[in-house]
Amino acid sequence: MTALEIADIIGIISFTISGFLIAVHMKMDILGIFISSFLTAFGGGMVRDVIANQTPYIFTNNLPIILVISTLIFSIVFKLHKITDLEGKTAFVVTDTIGLVSFAISGAIIAINADFNFIGIILLSLLTAIGGGTLRDIIINRIPAVLMSDFYGAIAIIIGFIIIALDYFGQVNKITLLITFAFGIALRLFAYYKKWHLPTLS
Repeated sequence: MTALEIADIIGIISFTISGFLIAVHMKMDILGIFISSFLTAFGGGMVRDVIANQTPYIFTNNLPIILVISTLIFSIVFKLHKITDLEGKTAFVVTDTIGLVSFAISGAIIAINADFNFIGIILLSLLTAIGGGTLRDIIINRIPAVLMSDFYGAIAIIIGFIIIALDYFGQVNKITLLITFAFGIALRLFAYYKKWHLPTLS
């Protein structure tokens, strides 16, 4: 299994749980929960694949659908929908962070494989990471987290820069990507709990 496939699997599972928790928090019905989960899990990857001129991964492989359905069943069986005060809960923050970092890595790798330039790699890393969550937030009438949340989109951009540096030195492999993955999660969680924010105009 390649590093790209591993990053995609981790991102799909994590964002499925994130979409599930948001949908339950917004008191959606079963269909709404499925739509929120599927959009969050697949939105970023579909945007990535379309921009990279590839057939979306979910249209050529059954694994993503199996992962989403299995994760939803797991979430229901273990009663994750009983979580209250969603936004402040570690379960939501951690799953959303893991999805964000995983998809930022996969977006950067796809861009490099497609011979994108520096800007293309950064943008695809960002769009892959935030695409699903942004679509989810739009359909539930929330301001997308990337536009106002603490250091959210910036994490994807930083990951993009790291992958570019690793590629420049020929060091894109499972070990360095695992280190990048751990760093991205640690940075996002540290920024969240320290309440770091990008500057705003007032």
